[in-house]
Amino acid sequence: MVSKAFWFLNPPYSLLTFGIFLLFLAAIYTYTGKAWIRFHGWVNRVEEPKRYWLEVATYYLLGVGLIGLFLYKVHAFQN
Repeated sequence: MVSKAFWFLNPPYSLLTFGIFLLFLAAIYTYTGKAWIRFHGWVNRVEEPKRYWLEVATYYLLGVGLIGLFLYKVHAFQN
């Protein structure tokens, strides 16, 4: 069991934590113009724009999706 100091790692709060982390990471990648692609390395927005924007969009969509899933799990069945 995770201690109370790490409440943000317990389900469903882990979904919220990871979703916010992905949105933050996507914002940093958008600002810097470089994105880290798994098993490939860094991709520059100028050199490979299609691959870069696909990766950044994936981070944004996963972040929003995880936050939406968190909200669904926490607030959907409280009526």
